[in-house]
Amino acid sequence: MGKKKITDANSTEETKVAPEAAPSTSTKASKKRIETGILNVESTYNNTKLVLTDLKGNTLAWSTSGALGFKGAKKGTPFAAAKIGETIGEKAAGFGVKEVLVKVKGVGSGRESAIRGFISKGVNLISITDMTPVPHNGPKPPKPRRA
Repeated sequence: MGKKKITDANSTEETKVAPEAAPSTSTKASKKRIETGILNVESTYNNTKLVLTDLKGNTLAWSTSGALGFKGAKKGTPFAAAKIGETIGEKAAGFGVKEVLVKVKGVGSGRESAIRGFISKGVNLISITDMTPVPHNGPKPPKPRRA
């Protein structure tokens, strides 16, 4: 819980570390062992997001190009998407992911490069599915302007 004040009549030191339960050395990444996961790629014109989940849909790791420090128009570039893919690939290796299903959503330029960056870390692809929403008819167009 932090440091506790212990005052003693003879000691001049006021702050001593109180004995606490030692934190476990194993991290969350090493506890979970998942062999197959789902990689959700959402690529827009302005940004790219990657979410790694297990087969039930529980999030294991995520990252965006903004989280890596890219700003402005550079967030939507294929280079930024490749860097995100490499970052998530390293996290996936920590979870023990061997195979992945990929679901791609959006029309941005980082769709393919994010997947390539992820695969570069040694994860096998099972399938790639395009989940981009497509309008069937769309909204009613505005009326023509009166003269």
